Amino acid sequence: MDQQSLYKTEAGKAAVLEIYHQLLNKITVPYEELFLNTRYGKTYVIASGSVTSPPLILLHGSGSNATMWVGDISHYSKSYRVYALDIPGDPGKSEDIRHPLKSDAYAEWMNDVLRALHLEQATLIGISLGAWMAVNYAVKHPEKVDKLVLMSPSGIGPQRASFLFKAMPFLLMGEKGRDKVSRLVNGIVELPEQSMQNTKIIARHFRFRSETVPIFTDQELGHLKMPVLLIAGERDVMLHSRKTAERLSSLLPHANIQLLPEYGHVLIRQTPRILPFLSGNSK
Repeated sequence: MDQQSLYKTEAGKAAVLEIYHQLLNKITVPYEELFLNTRYGKTYVIASGSVTSPPLILLHGSGSNATMWVGDISHYSKSYRVYALDIPGDPGKSEDIRHPLKSDAYAEWMNDVLRALHLEQATLIGISLGAWMAVNYAVKHPEKVDKLVLMSPSGIGPQRASFLFKAMPFLLMGEKGRDKVSRLVNGIVELPEQSMQNTKIIARHFRFRSETVPIFTDQELGHLKMPVLLIAGERDVMLHSRKTAERLSSLLPHANIQLLPEYGHVLIRQTPRILPFLSGNSK
């Protein structure tokens, strides 16, 4: 467990939570804010959609929070009961404690979340480290995962070590350097202005994970018998997307693989690709 404060200052934490509340105002459908009790402390959830609809859990990437889904919640909540989680140890409203990725902590946490929501099974959608969290849970509890959507997933293909060498000089240049790194990661995706501001505030005040993300074994990935959709950008500067796609395709012939030639690591507005898969109407 990482005991170091996740934020550089208390004022910085307040700034992150302030823009969090501003982004919540961008949600265009009714929603609830829930705090769930888990063995790893409180977990914050944005919940929307009919409680009688199938459950859908959204897992954000590292250094982000549930507000990254504000543009998607209105689409998903038409057919699903949506739960956008703040992962503990990231800059959101869940517990400010980070746990080792190699431990059982995050799988146990997810189990507690499903139990607190009274769910026997759910569909999981994750991006980047959130996709790793989804796979991590699915390989340990495959019976509890109905479908699995992985966007720019960590833990399947190798990371691009060259990106770190490209990024380090820019990260030493202050905000202008961080903006350059953001452009490398975002690729062609243009984030809304407030989302860009959110990213900048987090980068300024939050201590990011430095831990290497564990790679799943062939045996672990072989446990994924549920329908799986992989969406990845071929221009991803952080992960080898093609190697990710090739490995998953070889291990899971049933997986739906979609490599997007023009996209990088950041994938937003993907509901037109994801909703048909969830409903069983994808090609």
